Formats: sequence, C-alpha cells, structure tokens
Amino acid sequence: MTSIQQRAELQRRIWQIANDVRGTVDGWDFKQYVLGALFYRFISENFAAHMEAGDDGIRYAELPDSVITPELKDDAIKTKGYFIYPSQLFANVVARANTNDSLNTDLAAIFTAIESSANGYPSEQDIKGLFADFDTTSNRLGNTVKDKNQRLAAVLKGVAELDFGPFDDAHIDLFGDAYEFLISNYAANAGKSGGEFFTPQHVSRLIARLALHGQKSVNKIYDPACGSGSLLLQAKKPFDERLIEDGFFGQESNHTTYNLARMNMFLHNINYDKFNIQLGNTLLEPHFADEKPFDAIVSNPPYSVKWIGSDDPTLINDERFAPAGVLAPKSKADFAFVLHALHYLSAKGRAAIVCFPGIFYRGGAEAKIRQYLVDNNYVETVIALAPNLFFGTTIAVNILVLSKHKPDTTTQFIDASALFKKETNNNVLLDEHIEQIMAVFASKEEVPHVAQSVPLERIAANNYNLSVSSYVEARDTREVVDIAQLNAELKTTVARIDELRKQIDAIVAEIEGEEDEA
Repeated sequence: MTSIQQRAELQRRIWQIANDVRGTVDGWDFKQYVLGALFYRFISENFAAHMEAGDDGIRYAELPDSVITPELKDDAIKTKGYFIYPSQLFANVVARANTNDSLNTDLAAIFTAIESSANGYPSEQDIKGLFADFDTTSNRLGNTVKDKNQRLAAVLKGVAELDFGPFDDAHIDLFGDAYEFLISNYAANAGKSGGEFFTPQHVSRLIARLALHGQKSVNKIYDPACGSGSLLLQAKKPFDERLIEDGFFGQESNHTTYNLARMNMFLHNINYDKFNIQLGNTLLEPHFADEKPFDAIVSNPPYSVKWIGSDDPTLINDERFAPAGVLAPKSKADFAFVLHALHYLSAKGRAAIVCFPGIFYRGGAEAKIRQYLVDNNYVETVIALAPNLFFGTTIAVNILVLSKHKPDTTTQFIDASALFKKETNNNVLLDEHIEQIMAVFASKEEVPHVAQSVPLERIAANNYNLSVSSYVEARDTREVVDIAQLNAELKTTVARIDELRKQIDAIVAEIEGEEDEA
C-alpha cells in the first residue's frame, strides 16, 4: 500500500476501535479513553526511544526498574519533562492487561507517577493533570471493577494493535495524524455539544498561512482561545524548519480541552520546553503578559459568548481594551477577543482571527471598536468564507487579518464564499482553494467579484462597515436575456398562434356545415 493508503487504513481502524470498544457509551463521553490511551502509548514509546538512544542492544521495556539510578532519572526528566519506569510502559501494561484484576487502579497509579515525576522541574506545569480526564474509576467504563477492567483492557489492546511502524520521525507523524483524526471525528459527531473546540484542519491551514505570510522568521505563535491546539499545530512545519524560534503558546478555559491541547503538543513531538499552554479565561485572567508581543497570532474564539463586560468597571482601564474607549457588548464578547489579540501582536506580526459576521456591521459599541481599528489602520483584510465549514454551525464566518505594519491605509476585502467542496456533512476548503485565497491576499490587487481594496475614507463614510458584501460586488448569476431576440421569438409565436386559430376556426366551420346538411 502507498503511505496515503496506509494512513487511511490506520484511521479507519482506529475509528473502528473507538466505536467498537465504547459500546453503549456516548462517543463524546468516551473520547478521553481512546485519546488518552493513544497518548499513553506515544509517550511510552517516545520515552523508551530516548532511553535507548539508538543502541540496538538496549531494550528499555525489558529492563528491571531497579537499574534506574537517581542520576539517570534526573537527566531524563530534564530532557523529556517526565519519567516512565520500564514496568510502567504502555507495552508492559498491555501485555498483562487481560489478566490484571487491578488494571484500573494500576493505571491510575502509573498516571499519577508519570505526572508527579515532573514535580519540582521546569516541566511540572506542562505535565500536571495530563491524565485527569482518563478516569479509570468512572462508571462510564462499567458498574463493577471487572467491567471497568475489561473495557480498559479492550481500549489498550485496540490501540496497541495499531501499526505505526518503528518509532522514527515518519511514524511519529502518524501518531499526531491519528490524534487529529480522532479529535476531528469526535468534533464532527458532537455537534454543538463539543464540536466548537476544534477548528477543521483545512481552515486551520489557511489561518496559519495568513498569520505567517511574508515573515522569514517569527519569535513565537499564539492562540488566545486554543481549544485542542489543532490550529496552533498548523505551524508545526515552519517550526520544524526553524522559522518559529520559541514555539507555541495558548490559553484555554475548558479543562478537558486544555488537556487535549497539551497532549496534542506531545503527540506532535513538541517538547515541553517549546510549548506553553495555560488554563484560564483569556479575557479576565490573561496569561503571557511577559511573553508578548507575538509575531504570529491565530484564533478561532467562541462566537458571541457572554462576558462580564461593562458590569466590571475596571475593564475599561485594561490596557487591552482602553485604547478603543469602549468594551465589547456583554452579550457578544467577539471584539474583546479581537482587542486582546491586537494588544498581544508585535509591530511586525499578523493576527488571523475567525469572526462571526455580525460584528462587522452591527452598531453600538461594536461600531465604535471598528472605528478604532480602522482609524488606527490595523485592519489589513476581511475574508468571507463559505458556509458550513465548521463543526456545530453552518454560519458563513469571516477571517479578520490584523497588522500593525500596513504600507497604506486601504483595507482589503475578499469574497471567498464560492471556494469550497461539498462533502457529506460539511463543506471543505481544498488546497487549491487555499492557494487561490493566499494569492489574492498577497497581491492586494482588485479581482472583479472577488477582491477589492478600499480606502479608509470610504469605509469611514460607510459608518465603518467592514462587511465584505458592502465592497465586493457579487457576481450576477442570473441568465442574460436578449430583449431583441425575445421580441422576435414572441412575434413568431404570436403569428403561429394566429395561424393555428385560423386552422381551428376552419375545422369548426367545416364540422358545423356537415351537421347542418345532416
């Protein structure tokens, strides 16, 4: 099989395992066990490979725990961020899973040991709580210890049977791909109950490219509402190529999703010292004040969520919101996330943010914030995307691109709503669509019915409306009618009708004549 076929087969198999093992448990509720088992296998193999250091004569999994010296453990934790004894490795636990009557408690103890191994080290906060959602005592696994152990063993066995090949760079990518595939499928099936935490990869690629466009190197990339981290990880290739110097930063308010994001970093082989994912409310408890500014910011914040806003009078003095002179509405925090991102953006960088379209034309506080953004020349581009690209919503969203180094005072508007491929449940952006959007974005040239660069004065005269449809004329798809040709056809039709009437009248007269003679 080709590598593409192998990847497809691996994905088919892992989704089959996820569905078979969960039984009657809802897939969204069961996701942490499959994702957690995949993560446990990955860090075990990753750690074993580190300890073997390429020496074919060493099989770390076969060593007794007693050979591990304090010095060896200390060195490993400083490098990898955590420690796993040979007996705690995934492979060894799986080998005795079916006959282990205390599997659930043994797993809980192992996860606690892995997390606590980082205590007192720089990696402590990156490792702490990673397995918090892998609850081996949950009744979701079964009502009895025996039931729980059977289901845990089935999950571990299923993940163990997945063929990722030898643990090298190429096959490390397979782990990351499998994790992303699982998260994507869970999000697609969760709908509004959970799908909003995940930005589909095809949209993520576009957002990351917009944020990184034209930059030969960036200090770091940041997502203030990072969800599962999938959007951040679209910058993995530039990071591997040393175009991103200091790695990945993100904040997430949901604890489960925060854990998914940290696992996602490890599963894409991002070492603990090259990412920093924090838990908390970005608008009220922002992290990374000492890390800003960022050269690249990507974000798909929650749409129109409520926040405290003007009910907290101190927020208007917050350095993120004060320059605009007004706070985002309490019922719609969208522009609060935008202003936060702008404040964290460096003078040479770009921010690409997915936005609900209503914020670009509504009045009130949102209009005042748009005026602040436009008058200060921060809005580089607004892109209208096709509908139904995201899980959990069919809305046709926009991407707002912010920049602090624009060469002029025009704002570019791009209508990309026609660029998509229809699939079963959602529309998708193909690579060719992304290339088309990026080409238009980079050129800043006018493209009829697609792109228009508009001077600040025109936007101001239009009440600072930033809707793409206000500036890019939609293509008229109605059929063009040739009036002269239509009149000629009507004239011919009328003449034909007159001729038919004469023929009908003649036939009727002939019939009536025959009746009179009778």
